[in-house]
Amino acid sequence: MLVVRVDRCLGCRSCELACALEHTASRDLEQAIYEVPRPRARVKVSQGAEFAIPLQCRQCEDAPCVAICPTRALHRADQDSPVFLDHDRCIGCTWCVLACPFGVITLDPKGHTVIKCDQCFERVEHGELPACVSACPTGALQFKAIEEVVAEKREASLLQIERSLSVDAK
Repeated sequence: MLVVRVDRCLGCRSCELACALEHTASRDLEQAIYEVPRPRARVKVSQGAEFAIPLQCRQCEDAPCVAICPTRALHRADQDSPVFLDHDRCIGCTWCVLACPFGVITLDPKGHTVIKCDQCFERVEHGELPACVSACPTGALQFKAIEEVVAEKREASLLQIERSLSVDAK
């Protein structure tokens, strides 16, 4: 699962570049800029008033994009896999674009298919981190198992309780 630490994001867009490069034929920056179609990132750094946040597919458990897709171009291989896009089945109807609660599915420039994050499933299958996570210089993007995220939250909650008890004791 992709975890975003907003407090660490500098808005440098390294994740965007790494993502776009990962999804090119050459996977080489010097060659990729000449490829057709042009490289497109599946993550977009959005700027808030006082923060930046990388936004990409959150792989919803009950994904509305999968439910609404009339051709089943958006699907899951199994319950634990990310939402995949079969470009050959996609008709570019944009229903998934409208259904996505995070606004992270986009239409390709030619309007024939959509583009979305696949969590670099091929990299992950080979024991590597997603490209955006590997490129993030501050650790704002992390890739963790759900159990690890839950354990960290539990630990943070216990630490907060402990701190409040020690303040009350003084």
